[in-house]
Amino acid sequence: MDTLSLFCTGALLAGGLYWFVCILGPAEQKGKRATDLSGGSISSEKVRDNYNKYWTFFRRPKEIETADKVPDFVDTFYNLVTDIYEWGWGQSFHFAPSIPGKSHRDATRLHEEMAVDLIQAKPGHKILDVGCGVGGPMRAIAAHSRANVVGITINDYQVNRARLHNKKAGLDSLCEVVCGNFLQMPFEDNSFDGAYSIEATCHAPKLEDVYGEIFRVLKPGALYVSYEWVTTDKYNSEDAGHVAVIQGIERGDALPGLRSYSDIAETAKKVGFEVVKEKDLAKPPAHPWWSRLKMGRVAYWRNHIVVTILAALGIAPKGTVDVHEMLFHTADHLTKGGESGIFSPMHMILCRKPN
Repeated sequence: MDTLSLFCTGALLAGGLYWFVCILGPAEQKGKRATDLSGGSISSEKVRDNYNKYWTFFRRPKEIETADKVPDFVDTFYNLVTDIYEWGWGQSFHFAPSIPGKSHRDATRLHEEMAVDLIQAKPGHKILDVGCGVGGPMRAIAAHSRANVVGITINDYQVNRARLHNKKAGLDSLCEVVCGNFLQMPFEDNSFDGAYSIEATCHAPKLEDVYGEIFRVLKPGALYVSYEWVTTDKYNSEDAGHVAVIQGIERGDALPGLRSYSDIAETAKKVGFEVVKEKDLAKPPAHPWWSRLKMGRVAYWRNHIVVTILAALGIAPKGTVDVHEMLFHTADHLTKGGESGIFSPMHMILCRKPN
């Protein structure tokens, strides 16, 4: 092979790798690139150790049933997965029903806007985002309603990512992010005009505790909406297949234990809320929320090759490969849960704090 041929071949390979990693890599404009994957606040050399630490929680299940252990459990999980979520999924760490003719990004935005419409947020209102992640929903909701949104997340790395994205989007004047535990929020009583949580309170060991905190910080008459992860009326705890799917979801998503749909309204009433509306947004005529997971299987293998190469080259932490593989298996359990109808990530409950 002559010099020119070698040069052309090398250029094609280099260009292909750049396209594969940097163009295909980011899930969203201004999102993470594959070459920037990290372990969040965990140093690169400790990512694998923390991955192993995460799995030890499931060998001591009683520890993830107590409030004092959950923050460390959830914080470790989000240090491990935040960059991969941003790179492979986007800045909104949740699902949405697919909408014919709409992109996944548009369907996600509409799902978020519906939440803030339900709580009747207006310009000037102070709204609480309970479990805000890197702030994808926060930015969509602030842009849609022009309300001031305050988000809280347990993970310091997510706080920094959210602030960076808020500034890039030109929404930092409307969006504030606080690092804290939503079981013990650093906010005054009766200080918010509304609140929402999108697939976040599932991380609480007891739903009553987080609902009680939200009730405390809301002003009298204010509305709160939540999209909850639940087992549905189709779930059979005596069916080994059903149990395996639900346990797979719990272990791959840092959940102390999935709740039954029938527990949600009862818990809200117990802490003092009036239940205004309750509906599983995953049920027909809604289109499958899990279709994006099924369509993303090819992307997973592409991404897994990229992660493996980057880890081998020392660019990405070695434990990143383990984390990425865990998330793939979790996606399979989520898909099975959606297809069988035994699991929903969007059981919606709208509540009001009495005047």
